[in-house]
Amino acid sequence: MNAVPQRDARTLVSLIGSLCVAGSVLVTPCLAAAYGQSGGKPTGSTVKVSLSEWKVQLTPAEVASGAVTFEVSNAGSIPHALEVEGRGLERRTAEIQPGTTAMLKVNLRAGSYEAYCPIGKGSHKMLGMMNHLIVGEAKRAAATDEEHENGEKHESEHDAAMEHGGHEHAEEHGGEPKMMKIAGGGAVIQILPGPFPFADSAMAIINDRPADQQADLTHKAHMGPYSNNVATISGDIEVTAIDRGATGDSVSGVAEFTAQDGSRWKVVMDRVQTKDIPFNPRFGGVIMGLFYHGASGVHTPLVPTIQSSLALWAFAHLYKNDRLVTDNAMVHIMLLSRTRRTSDWALDCWDCSDRPIEELQLQVTPAPNTPPFDAPGGFLFVNWEKSSGQRASL
Repeated sequence: MNAVPQRDARTLVSLIGSLCVAGSVLVTPCLAAAYGQSGGKPTGSTVKVSLSEWKVQLTPAEVASGAVTFEVSNAGSIPHALEVEGRGLERRTAEIQPGTTAMLKVNLRAGSYEAYCPIGKGSHKMLGMMNHLIVGEAKRAAATDEEHENGEKHESEHDAAMEHGGHEHAEEHGGEPKMMKIAGGGAVIQILPGPFPFADSAMAIINDRPADQQADLTHKAHMGPYSNNVATISGDIEVTAIDRGATGDSVSGVAEFTAQDGSRWKVVMDRVQTKDIPFNPRFGGVIMGLFYHGASGVHTPLVPTIQSSLALWAFAHLYKNDRLVTDNAMVHIMLLSRTRRTSDWALDCWDCSDRPIEELQLQVTPAPNTPPFDAPGGFLFVNWEKSSGQRASL
């Protein structure tokens, strides 16, 4: 067969483009022409992406410029997604449920691109779900230029986070230990069992959770610790927390309060809990700067989306009316953005992430396989509504 003259070849390409626009019946040949298929095999690169808590793995991490297909699998236990950003491009998949996959096809110019999970207003990315893809023949020079630009951008984002009370986890940002002293202030309220006030919003998220979590979360939505059933009480709390990274965190502090029924409780914290929290792999010990949390997809859906400057998990000695109840009470404390209105202390926002960080939450629950506490619902949940945290030198 004679070769097609160059002018006729251009005419053929133009005709194919016109037919592609003309009708959907020609979708398959159009895609074949666009991606340069030969013998039914597509050209371009394929990157296999594995998402999990809290990392993004790319195989390979360097590809040629042009058409790139991302085959994305969620190997984690909560929903994730993939976003590719750089060189003026920003494309993402829909939310990917655990154990499922998705595809993303893009055309990439030479340079460096971020590949990250955008779930939770960027909180998954901040917790470590970010990697770099290098594209093109001039990849090293392009990567150097873009990483310099990204470094300035990230430094700016870090400064903004610090201004809003956010701090960084030592494990992920240089390994420098950080200490914070927190003190409760303002009104003190006890949160009692009751229905979750944003039931419709919570159920939409609960239905996307793995089956083994849905029953427990549904029960808590109907009668759990995040409710508008609250009582004004009295009490004090002071805690010192040190974030040293993956290991070596420490907590010391005391909380004392008189509950709605007149019982006097004392919580003496002296040990961190570093074992993974059920349904939330990765969390434990002390984290300064958990960023977005709650319904953002980072944690339980039965919490409005918030920011926190401190989150910690600890074990404590628990006393009721001066008598020891247990030496192994489980404690979770957060200094977070305000979630409750000051008139009646009801939860009044589903997304509270832009509010001042001044609410201090103390949750105390029994250790697994131990009896519930002699308190409504078997747990203790107390908020100090005008609290503060101050960084201190080690």
